[in-house]
Amino acid sequence: MYKSLIRPLLFTKNPEDAHYFTFGWIKRLFRIPGVPSIANGLYNFRSTDLKTKAFGLTFDNPVGLAAGFDKDAKLYNELAAFGFGFIEIGTITPKGQPGNEKPRLFRLPEDQSLINRMGFNNEGLEGAIERLKGRKTKVLIGGNIGKNKVTPNEEAVNDYLATFNGLFPYVDYFVVNVSSPNTPNLRALQEKEPLTALLNTLQAENNQKESRKPILLKIAPDLTNEQLDDIVDIVKDSEIDGVIATNTTISREGLKTDKNRIEEIGAGGLSGKAVRARATEVIRYLSQKSNAAFPIIGVGGINTAEDAIEKLEAGATLVQVYSGFIYEGPAMIKKINQGILRWKRKNTH
Repeated sequence: MYKSLIRPLLFTKNPEDAHYFTFGWIKRLFRIPGVPSIANGLYNFRSTDLKTKAFGLTFDNPVGLAAGFDKDAKLYNELAAFGFGFIEIGTITPKGQPGNEKPRLFRLPEDQSLINRMGFNNEGLEGAIERLKGRKTKVLIGGNIGKNKVTPNEEAVNDYLATFNGLFPYVDYFVVNVSSPNTPNLRALQEKEPLTALLNTLQAENNQKESRKPILLKIAPDLTNEQLDDIVDIVKDSEIDGVIATNTTISREGLKTDKNRIEEIGAGGLSGKAVRARATEVIRYLSQKSNAAFPIIGVGGINTAEDAIEKLEAGATLVQVYSGFIYEGPAMIKKINQGILRWKRKNTH
């Protein structure tokens, strides 16, 4: 029904308008008695064999929702009914900010991909905390944290510390986002020296807590092998808990969409099928280079169980979806989990 009826309707709207339209409808539907349990029955697929342990946490299944979908922690309770093993909120910045000028989200249906230049639009830390206080779901929640656009890079650590400390009581793990291409100069923080300093500061703060929480680093697919070598060193030196590979790409290689359309869209991060192969390459490189020394969450172009298994075989422990969820709809999560279960059982017998 999603592909034949709902998606065509949503795709008549501007992508960002469609996003908020969907949010509104899910909120309204889930207020109707019985709807949450129907959704759970339809979309949740459970098996003890799908349980996955990573960085000290146990996930009901290895398929999560990537950051960027529920930026402001407004829908995570409802989204949990669609069968995710974990949900990442954010990117959250200390102060609310409008993000970049609209339009800033574009569909590439021929490539089953999206281009976005949202620019960390969110309502800020305080609002996210209030909404997370209303957490009803047991599904694990990640907090993706970033810096405000107006904060210079040399002061970025203060923004990350503020969001880390503010969200600490309400999320299960953290993701340090220095890899979005849509905040000016943000990616410069991926360089070895500033990134090491940032992660060491967060880790020192984390270790002061009564019970520390996992910290992961989200990296760009556009890093060179030398830069990926640096990432392996930085993870080891800072003793953070893992890596999310990958964020969106600034590359436009191999797209089927008309070149004039791509030029017309302009700057932004490309996600979806178009980034699948590169994301898998990065996962495989990190896993092999580090001798699987840390968990990797694989993200980029996952629409099917086969796509997810490709990431797992490359060395990922968990996977996340975003663009695929928009193109395939909520039934996708169950199908991916069923496929992963078959793959796991086949490989353990």
